[in-house]
Amino acid sequence: QVQLVESGGGLVQPGRSLRLSCAASGSFFSVNAMGWYRQAPGKQRELVALISSHGITEKYADSVKGRFTIAKDNAKNTAYLQMNNLKPEDTGVYYCNVGAWGDYVRDRPGNYWGQGTQVTVSS
Repeated sequence: QVQLVESGGGLVQPGRSLRLSCAASGSFFSVNAMGWYRQAPGKQRELVALISSHGITEKYADSVKGRFTIAKDNAKNTAYLQMNNLKPEDTGVYYCNVGAWGDYVRDRPGNYWGQGTQVTVSS
């Protein structure tokens, strides 16, 4: 059974930082790419960042480039999303997902999702 568990969300003021974590079970993690997605109230889920299976290639949504950094530690079966200079529009539920890079770039997330962690950016 594949399980993904996100953590690290919370309420922060604009301009502050948060680091999200995604802990994965199973040995599949190191051989798959993974992505962070978010869903704001009333909006569709959107891709935030991608990282390839060995962490060499990264891809970001234009709205977070230069502020967010994705990382993957295969030894710990954990992925991270460092979010700096947070803005109110970054508010939403953040989900991690594991899948194939080739599917991600075709806007096809993998089948496995975590339960999500809430990020709220507000003064």
